[in-house]
Amino acid sequence: MPSAIPPAHPGPVAPSTLDWGRTRYEEAWRRQDELVAQRLAGRIGDTLVFTEHEPVFTTGLRRGAETNLVWPAERLAREGIEVVQTNRGGDITYHGPGQIVGYPVISLMTRQDLHAYLRFLEQVLINSLGTLGLAAARREGKTGIWLGPRKVAAIGVAVKRWITYHGFALNVNVNLAHFGGIVPCGISAADGTVTSLQAELGRALDPAEVKAVLAVEFWQLLPEFLAAEGPDGRG
Repeated sequence: MPSAIPPAHPGPVAPSTLDWGRTRYEEAWRRQDELVAQRLAGRIGDTLVFTEHEPVFTTGLRRGAETNLVWPAERLAREGIEVVQTNRGGDITYHGPGQIVGYPVISLMTRQDLHAYLRFLEQVLINSLGTLGLAAARREGKTGIWLGPRKVAAIGVAVKRWITYHGFALNVNVNLAHFGGIVPCGISAADGTVTSLQAELGRALDPAEVKAVLAVEFWQLLPEFLAAEGPDGRG
């Protein structure tokens, strides 16, 4: 199994990878806010957080996101699924046990380009799935990471004074039936479906192994991303 230990960092505070285990969404959101404040104050270095959430549908800032909630309140209560309005970009998505959520809290002060940051997260996921034996890709006009017409990971981020939070959600051994309660990320049945690593590989995966692969790719690609110049010649 690859090591998830971040590489040496030239800054005064070393980067770190944290695993919060299973959390309620709003608890994890509050804890992210705390990390963002600490990162802004220079008390911590760049940080990658992993967690699994209790079942929840989260709506992003895209106009009309809430209209893609399909199940009525009674069904949500029966399934034990919360609904939370967030301040990340994107539409509506599902988080639940068996899904690995990654929350990078990193400084983009040296490369103030949110679009490039999204491409960076996509590449982390594409490389990680390649290591796990799946040829994932971007899809023109759609967010997230795809295996053909099947979406396996969602991405939605926010920044505060160029410190990132929110992040990505990778379906590993997740209950795919819960995605039936929404139009996930606004994707109609004609546009595609949702899948998981378990469904694609025909076996359950060890979450610790998947997190280790994700951490290795994240920390290996981050220095190059932060050092790259944008189209205007700036970092």
